[in-house]
Amino acid sequence: MFEWIANKWSSFTWGEIGLAVGLFFFSLTVSLVAISIVMVKIPPAYFSSHYERDFMPGSPFLVRWGAVIVKNIFGVFLICLGILLSLPGVPGQGVLTILLGLIMVDIPGKRPIEARIIKRPAVLSAINNLRAKYNKPPLELD
Repeated sequence: MFEWIANKWSSFTWGEIGLAVGLFFFSLTVSLVAISIVMVKIPPAYFSSHYERDFMPGSPFLVRWGAVIVKNIFGVFLICLGILLSLPGVPGQGVLTILLGLIMVDIPGKRPIEARIIKRPAVLSAINNLRAKYNKPPLELD
């Protein structure tokens, strides 16, 4: 039943294994750094219902819409990456990467999804501990 796995495993070279291990640690590091930066930089009231979002206020129309399009494409990429990172055996913070992607995209109905993720005790305590480390107030939730 698992014979094909044994056959495939024996065909790997040390260079391929080293590349896989290197990609493992690279993706883990990039994921943790990006999530940490965003979670420290967002305003404490970002996840409350009365927080008003205005992306690039005062910018020219074309610049703002170009940035919104790029931001949304990157947000979708992060959501897909977070789903991939949530798979067993793949390094990284999958749930937090999905949350980061949701923060970036502009889709209707994302607030309940964000709230559902951020209200998980392990996620909220990890984010608030990180924010406390950089002297930022904890996140405010409704």
